[in-house]
Amino acid sequence: MGSNDHYVEEAPAHRVKVDDFLMDTLPVTNRRFSAFVAATGYTTAAELPPNPEHYPGALPEMMYPGSLVFIQPRIPATRADWGQWWKFVRGANWRRPYGLDSDINDFGDHPVVHITWSDAAAFAEWAGKDLPTEAEWERAARGGIDSAIYAWGNDLTPSGRHMANTWQGEFPHENLREDGYARTSPAGAFPGNPFGLYDMIGNVWEWTNDWYAERHESDASKTCCIPSNPRGGERERSFDPGEPVIRIPRKVLKGGSHLCAPNYCRRYRPAARYPQPIDTSTSHVGFRCVKRHQQTAEG
Repeated sequence: MGSNDHYVEEAPAHRVKVDDFLMDTLPVTNRRFSAFVAATGYTTAAELPPNPEHYPGALPEMMYPGSLVFIQPRIPATRADWGQWWKFVRGANWRRPYGLDSDINDFGDHPVVHITWSDAAAFAEWAGKDLPTEAEWERAARGGIDSAIYAWGNDLTPSGRHMANTWQGEFPHENLREDGYARTSPAGAFPGNPFGLYDMIGNVWEWTNDWYAERHESDASKTCCIPSNPRGGERERSFDPGEPVIRIPRKVLKGGSHLCAPNYCRRYRPAARYPQPIDTSTSHVGFRCVKRHQQTAEG
């Protein structure tokens, strides 16, 4: 698990054990999430106005329902300033992924997006499942190829073939779409890994159940035992008026998305990880579920 050769938060590479589990073969799609909403009447966080108590100092006129949407700049941008391509769009949510003028009518097979961690956890509970731990997710994504950089080997595009929905061209202003997609792609559009799991890399980031820590634990394989079923991190404090900066607790995202590019965010690898505030939804974050204890998972 992890890597010593890429981003610092992936280190150190270390051995862990995970018990048997079963994972959905695909990320949760708009069609599946629609069935959940129809059965329960659930309302996602992006469809509700933010709670002013959670965002002291925020302008009242900005407290409207919405979500973060990637909007491609027309000219080269300073990659250190993500505000040049991420915009909080009024009315953007899972039903309207790019704002009020969009819908999912033709995208039932695409991964659902604009989902916070709580939204994903609510779906998992309804489905009789759970969100994966980071260790479970990484084990599944590797597909048994534990030493490879990518989920399919050591070449990003073996023999010129695109193995996942990622970004081609200079991010964020040039999208060559060599893989055939400008944004999300239908779940399962790219080859599955040796475990028969699809879209573990690219398309949309996926929530896990683990709190984020800046680095992995020290390499336990060099001590007396290999940890079993590890859980990373601890919940951070939030909404503390005494703190100069309010930090929303963060969970680990895995897998990268269609916005990951060789020149920016090379996180289209099983070892890659990213901290996501639990209250934040975007147009490139989704999820999938697991079942444990020999229960049968829906494909």
